[in-house]
Amino acid sequence: MQAMDIEKVNSMDFGEFVDVFGNVIERCPLIAAAVWSQRPFSNLEDLEKHFFAFIDDLPQSGQEGILRCHPDLAGRELQRGTLTAESQREQRGAGLTSLNADERLRLAELNAQYRARFGFPFVLAARLSDRAAVPRELARRLHCQPAQELRTALGEVKKIGHLRLADLLGAEQT
Repeated sequence: MQAMDIEKVNSMDFGEFVDVFGNVIERCPLIAAAVWSQRPFSNLEDLEKHFFAFIDDLPQSGQEGILRCHPDLAGRELQRGTLTAESQREQRGAGLTSLNADERLRLAELNAQYRARFGFPFVLAARLSDRAAVPRELARRLHCQPAQELRTALGEVKKIGHLRLADLLGAEQT
């Protein structure tokens, strides 16, 4: 997709905006729908601020719901080819599409333990990680307290959203 400027973003009608930005937060087009009404945006940071404020303003159950929209890293959706295009690209970039059987099994076990402990999938900005770091980080975060882990996971959602918005607007990745 061609990168766009903020004027293009501000001129989008509702449907186009939701089509383009509906997966900034994984499988949460409702957030893009709510953010559209906040136009005009002054720049990428302003647009991002509205996405993240929506997440921050949700009750805990809503925040957990956002996390539940994320796929397991190197999980069933990857094997079935049912990931969103963004998740597919991010997991491929982290090397998660080329795991061997033992690595896939280890991640599946850790993902299951994590989901059982916290009630939502392990979320990590895969583009900022690699295939060796993912299971280490998953194992480390299994020991976090639930309230801390919710904050950490939402922080990862925001990192992913930041990268996806930067992609769409052609900004430098920071």
